[in-house]
Amino acid sequence: MNEADALDIVQFAIWTVLTAAGPAVAVAMLVGVGIAFFQALTQVQEITLTFVPKIVAILLTVAFSAPFVGAQINAFTTVMFQRIENGF
Repeated sequence: MNEADALDIVQFAIWTVLTAAGPAVAVAMLVGVGIAFFQALTQVQEITLTFVPKIVAILLTVAFSAPFVGAQINAFTTVMFQRIENGF
């Protein structure tokens, strides 16, 4: 294995992590901004108001995007096993 192979593997791994975590992080960010906007408009500073909706939104997103995330991780695993089998 040379430097190009190592960089290719690292790039593919980072891309897999970003695409697998992307939906949950995006939803958490959007819900957080919405809650912050709501709190700024109404001046309600309840601590549980920030956590509970985020947790529910993230759990729903993970539940609905699980096939996509699993397919991304499966594709990465398949490529890595093929590279190991072929000797890179």
